[in-house]
Amino acid sequence: MNSEKTISTKNNLQVLYEDNHIIVVNKRPGDIVQGDKTGDKPLSEVVKSYLKEKYNKPGKVYLGVVHRLDRPTSGIVLFSKTSKALPRLNKLFQQKDASKTYWAVVKNPPPKDRDTLVHYMKRNPKQNKSYAHIKEVPDSKKAILDYKVLKELDNYYLLEIDLHTGRHHQIRSQLSSIGSSVKGDLKYGFDRSNKDASIHLHARELKFIHPVKKEEVHIVAPTPSDAIWDACNV
Repeated sequence: MNSEKTISTKNNLQVLYEDNHIIVVNKRPGDIVQGDKTGDKPLSEVVKSYLKEKYNKPGKVYLGVVHRLDRPTSGIVLFSKTSKALPRLNKLFQQKDASKTYWAVVKNPPPKDRDTLVHYMKRNPKQNKSYAHIKEVPDSKKAILDYKVLKELDNYYLLEIDLHTGRHHQIRSQLSSIGSSVKGDLKYGFDRSNKDASIHLHARELKFIHPVKKEEVHIVAPTPSDAIWDACNV
């Protein structure tokens, strides 16, 4: 099953794929996946409202959160619609059987056109920030990603990133450590923020074996609409 198009857009929710067991949406930058101390309505509640209205469901709607994206990041978020599918999807992500590809726009080109980055990530909860170390340090976790320069824009570079691990702020921190901070990402060294507080990091593709149907699902999420992302798609 291959989905590269939006199948529904309603109440600012862009649904990329849906069946009886799962729903995949294209998160807008600025949306939070789950509720936090801000009190802002999370994406999970927006999806629940969508399902409740679409299927005229009485009472509470079940929705399992499988993974998250950082608030300023856009792209693919997968939810489980059934309690049967959720533990299977969780296991899929825990065992790294889901293939995740991101797009990132950076101003400074990386040292090589393609490379594998290996760091040891240490999280600072008070700063809500992770630091990438070349060598292992206490309480650090190994982080691995592959990147390649996909396109050279007028003032920026588009990178394609394949994640091998899913650490806190992994892409943002690892790219910053090689001098290629994501556009708009003040926290990780970019010189100015984007006007809408987004960063140019987008969860572009997701591939996994369906937890019930046992078929491959391949999702591609359209990028947000702005001049730079539009240039990436030309």
